[in-house]
Amino acid sequence: MTRRGRPASAVPSADMASDAPSGRILALRVNGERRRLTVPANRTLLEVLREDLGLTGTKHGCELGECGACTVLVNGIPRLACLTLAAEVEGAEITTVEGLAAGGAMNELQAAFSELGVIQCGYCTPGVLMSAQALLNRNPAPSTEEVRNALSGNICRCSGYVRIVKAVKLAGRRLEGRR
Repeated sequence: MTRRGRPASAVPSADMASDAPSGRILALRVNGERRRLTVPANRTLLEVLREDLGLTGTKHGCELGECGACTVLVNGIPRLACLTLAAEVEGAEITTVEGLAAGGAMNELQAAFSELGVIQCGYCTPGVLMSAQALLNRNPAPSTEEVRNALSGNICRCSGYVRIVKAVKLAGRRLEGRR
């Protein structure tokens, strides 16, 4: 027994560190930049982005895959970072909300959100932007129904989604006008 009344076998020892998940070297491309880092096999993409790479735009929400706050693009497809192991996306192109702005300037979608006053508390905004960007990348002129479907995995408790849908369609019209 130890001084605190626990059996000696319950006290961590120095050689128990070898039981910790071992690190794995991952090669990722995040927002166009190649990154190599060592992470435990059980580390989620959300943890890697926020804690290891300092990209805090991707939000911790429910961590159950139900709110969409952690949405990022993996090879252009929306993916919930809280449910994705970092090892699953090795070698993939990962885009976070920080990667939308080019040279510090907002892209069309971000500008439309700002112009129409879409952002209220802002917590859901990064995930909504990423889902909407994926839609606009494949269809710059989406219908209202297509916008709603694309954003169906993103929960926003502050807005009524009306301005969000308008902003996505505005950005789409502007992108379409450039083609």
